[in-house]
Amino acid sequence: MSWSFRLFKWSGIDVRVHVTFFLLLLGFGYFFYSQGGWPAAVQGIVYILLLFVCVLLHEFGHAIAAKAYGIRTPDITLLPIGGLARLERMPDKPHQELIVALAGPLVNVVIAMGLLVVIVARGDLARLGQLDATTVNVDMIILLFVVNLILVVFNMLPAFPMDGGRVFRALLAMKLNYARATQIAATTGQGMAILFVVLGVLSWNPMLLLIAVFVYLGASQEATFANMRELSKGLPVASAMVTHFDTLKESDTLDVAAEALIRTSQHDFPVLDEDGVVLGVLTRQAMIKGLKATGGNAGINQLIHRNLPTVTPHSRFDRAFQLMHQAKCSALPVVDLEGKLVGLITTENVGEMMMINSALGRDGVPPWRKVP
Repeated sequence: MSWSFRLFKWSGIDVRVHVTFFLLLLGFGYFFYSQGGWPAAVQGIVYILLLFVCVLLHEFGHAIAAKAYGIRTPDITLLPIGGLARLERMPDKPHQELIVALAGPLVNVVIAMGLLVVIVARGDLARLGQLDATTVNVDMIILLFVVNLILVVFNMLPAFPMDGGRVFRALLAMKLNYARATQIAATTGQGMAILFVVLGVLSWNPMLLLIAVFVYLGASQEATFANMRELSKGLPVASAMVTHFDTLKESDTLDVAAEALIRTSQHDFPVLDEDGVVLGVLTRQAMIKGLKATGGNAGINQLIHRNLPTVTPHSRFDRAFQLMHQAKCSALPVVDLEGKLVGLITTENVGEMMMINSALGRDGVPPWRKVP
């Protein structure tokens, strides 16, 4: 995720923090400072940091559960509205997605139960009913216990793509096809987002408004991705790849690349070495960024999107689309069994193929011409 940097790496997972997270620390620090000076400000910041430790453990719960099904988690990013574990893919089976979705909130339940044991041991159980989170005089253990319970309840709301929405989708997918289950869960999530907007405006809660935007956009993206996955199921890469395209050489300059961009309708160009081996892809976005930064005389070598996965014409299209999504690149090279470049699959021709395939039916036959 852009505007984030790595804190550390554990078990192959990069833990990253978004720069806006520090705005949250400053905001809470100022709030507590206004109530009790520097000691209160330090206490408030420590509380936020401990809260996000719980959030991080929540995300590791998802990651560890996903790992049990052979799914990697490249990174976890901490944001002001919570954490985001970026799984390479969601589990293919509904019961697996159910377990992965529940693993995060279950971590918060375990944390809350551990804190409750401490609270009971101290004889502070009666203080739970006297909690006031708006003052500086709050016991940290009690506050973290309550907040972990709130995290469980909030995350389990059926607001897709939050945990509760994924649980809802997984349960629906046990009876319905994946795309239909996602559409229902996404629509429910968008409805919840609208409710969050209303509540955020009425209470003037900017955080709730941010969550509403995240939920609404996330639900829309998940629904689109699920529809593409369903429509492309069983189709080969050959049905969507481009076979007429220009290539660039590793030694070419940005001027040469720009000329090819203007002369053709391509946005993405495979880059080959002297032996014709695919090195990667130069995207239109990287090209424009390079032209602004260094000018046309600079080489394209440093702008190539390298180490991309490759697919063959007979690869499953939905798998290729998934690889493209994971690689964060708008194009993937298509090679034959000998590694020779034979095609290019891009987000543009993917979209065109999806529209045509949706209109004709997944098997290429118009729905109105099918025999019942």
